Amino acid sequence: MSLTIDPATLTASAAADAIAAGTLTAEALTRACLDRIAARDAEVGAWAFLDPDLALVQARAADRSAPRGPLHGVPVALKDIIETFDMPTQCNSPIHAGRRTYADSAVAALIRAAGGTILGKAVTTEFANRHPGATRNPLDPTRTPGGSSSGSAAAVADCQVPLALGTQTSGSMIRPAAFCGLWGYKPSFGEVSRVGVFQQSGSLDTVGLCARSLEDVQRLRAVLTRIPYDPIAPLDRAPRLALCRTPEWSEASPAAQQALEEAARRCEAAGATVTDLTLPSPTFDGWLKVHQRIANFEGARNFGHERHGHRHLISKALGEGRIRDGETTPVAAYVDAQRRAEAMRLWADDALAGFDAVLTLSAAGEAPVGLSGTGSATFNSLWTMLYTPCLTLPFGKGPAGLPLGLQLVSERHEDERLFAAAGWVAAVLAG
Repeated sequence: MSLTIDPATLTASAAADAIAAGTLTAEALTRACLDRIAARDAEVGAWAFLDPDLALVQARAADRSAPRGPLHGVPVALKDIIETFDMPTQCNSPIHAGRRTYADSAVAALIRAAGGTILGKAVTTEFANRHPGATRNPLDPTRTPGGSSSGSAAAVADCQVPLALGTQTSGSMIRPAAFCGLWGYKPSFGEVSRVGVFQQSGSLDTVGLCARSLEDVQRLRAVLTRIPYDPIAPLDRAPRLALCRTPEWSEASPAAQQALEEAARRCEAAGATVTDLTLPSPTFDGWLKVHQRIANFEGARNFGHERHGHRHLISKALGEGRIRDGETTPVAAYVDAQRRAEAMRLWADDALAGFDAVLTLSAAGEAPVGLSGTGSATFNSLWTMLYTPCLTLPFGKGPAGLPLGLQLVSERHEDERLFAAAGWVAAVLAG
């Protein structure tokens, strides 16, 4: 590896390969990340907890040991709702300030078992909801990085860490990845363990990740699902693609609409079959309310400790929003929402089986100006509720020159099909 390359700018895969080849050490990589953080994080604000000495101890231990897996020596950031035994997990709330647990979350343990190190905890919105944290978009600090995995996306985009874990209940992984110009991945529901992750909605919460390449996404996914890491090749044929604008198409910016249409045109010109996919009525009527009803009902009960013992420390946005709505939702309405959601999933299982991937929007547009909100999750919540695997990749620019995202979706539990299709699409769009 050339000495002129800053190790912090390497993708996780390139860094892991260099460490395995003996041309880079885990300590040098970690020091480069820490130097980048020291230079940049006063502006970006991506970290909720960072102990440089602890990070270097882990890196030196990796350098002393034999290779343990596909992430050997590579630092990873964890959203600050994901527990580790050696760092606090504070959920961006004074209720949990300084809280430490006795054990790693399952995903933290799997990363360590694969030779990876935990660099620190990335900022989240309050309890992974909508009340923002301190993080700013590294591409334009006057704009939101998205939520709730805000620190995770900002840290990776700013080359402060190669990989980061986040979570998605509505759009909290795909949207910030899109706003920050990254690859973002939400797995099929249930494929990645949530043990040791603060729960908001047991029916919707999904651990996801962001990275700077598709290969990095596949590498970390293999670690989190305990399967052998074997990069998935792009399709050797033109894919069958569906173009889904969703009923909320009018809420997207003209630039986002044009980017999606352009992506579909390029894929079709390269040989893909592109078919319009419309969500049928009445099955999908009011789908957003169905998602909200499930998330709010479950959230109000999962926040039992916080709302009964510390309600005065909960933000107004959360306490009078999701929690209040969930408290007043009757059980019968929740059960009806669950039944409707499953009917939508069954329709999607049949409809998506005929396609390699769906092309749709990652967000309504580029990251909006201001830090008081995190942007709309409307273009993500549907796919979260359908339990489908989702990827976002950067494609196009908004009027301010910031990245737009193209979201690809496949049938649930067909994550590897999604990766193969995404590799083909990304190659076409880069050509």
